[in-house]
Amino acid sequence: MSDSPRSSRADRVVIALGGNTLLGEHGPWTIDEQRAVIETTARSVVDAIEAGYSVVLTHGNGPQVGNLMLQQESAPETPQLPLDVLVAETQAQIGYLLQQALDNELAGTTDFVTVVTQAVVDPADPAFERPTKPIGPYYTEAEARDRPFETRTVSTGERQYRRVVPSPEPIEIVEADEIERLVDRGDLVICAGGGGVPVVRDDGLRGVEAVIDKDHATRLLASEIDAQRLVILTDVEYAYVDFGGPDQRPLRAVEVPELRAHLRNGEFGAGSMRPKVRACLQFVADGGELAAITSPDRLDEALGGTAGTRVRA
Repeated sequence: MSDSPRSSRADRVVIALGGNTLLGEHGPWTIDEQRAVIETTARSVVDAIEAGYSVVLTHGNGPQVGNLMLQQESAPETPQLPLDVLVAETQAQIGYLLQQALDNELAGTTDFVTVVTQAVVDPADPAFERPTKPIGPYYTEAEARDRPFETRTVSTGERQYRRVVPSPEPIEIVEADEIERLVDRGDLVICAGGGGVPVVRDDGLRGVEAVIDKDHATRLLASEIDAQRLVILTDVEYAYVDFGGPDQRPLRAVEVPELRAHLRNGEFGAGSMRPKVRACLQFVADGGELAAITSPDRLDEALGGTAGTRVRA
């Protein structure tokens, strides 16, 4: 049982850690490299904790799931685990590394708790009819033809095919009540890794072959536990209009109508910034006070409403 003070909703924040905040820009794969990147991110999170915020962390898991899939394909004589189980495995793996780094930064004064989290999706979600999310290793055309799952061209060169799976919208975080109880008593929680283990309610809970967008699951969790602030950490300080173009400019404090207009005009990448912007807009629409997108080194300022792309209710 934690000896931390009980959390109030006014200081409750949910922080989403993107892939680059866990693996770095060029995707280091060794465990020592992963620890080094995670320790850097942990220092930014600890600054927020020491500023008095009650922190809940979520995180991505794409590279880690891809590694497990590659390991399975390299050893076909071993049991081949379904995607929902791989998501659960990586939740525990990343949670362990994060909570250890955070506990070390806090000198053992506060313990983090990792919750393996399930996210319910609708089995009738149209995403199941249109798999679009690329995951796992890259294949040649010949290799792709032999795979027992759907593949799609996603790049150029010889190895240009990847597996694609559905990415349905989450509609419920199964463990939300328990996560809120942990937060209420003062614990610091790591949860909803990789968007949560995708499950459907079918005479109980049943895992499905899909991946859930981490930002949408984070937004849903933040609303369900009545957090007042949501910060999505990524590898850039701002969301940009005309990103990469001659008129590129950062969005700082932005009103909801303006941000919605940029979204309608296709300003943000479908696989990168768009889900983050959508999550921020939905969070404030659901009653959240502040949502922000920024880099880890600007986390404390973003929580204070002075850095990153930020939108208020």
